[in-house]
Amino acid sequence: MERSLNIIYFAWVRERLGLDQERVALGDGIETISDVLTMLADRGAGYAEIFSDIGKLRFALDQDYGVPGTAIESAQELAIFPPVTGG
Repeated sequence: MERSLNIIYFAWVRERLGLDQERVALGDGIETISDVLTMLADRGAGYAEIFSDIGKLRFALDQDYGVPGTAIESAQELAIFPPVTGG
């Protein structure tokens, strides 16, 4: 069975991609958040620019905070967003 993941984009990530969310197929070897980001960056210049410095981004996997090395396992959703600042 082909694995897939719903990716939700927030703030400037959403604005630059022009997408709120998308469902992507996870090929062989896509095991971590970092693997997903690499796969997305390989889609073209717009994605590559956004994901060139993942230190500017935060991640939630099935609504739990994750880091690039977090395993995808059976997760259904990955949210990608910039850090939130308060004041």
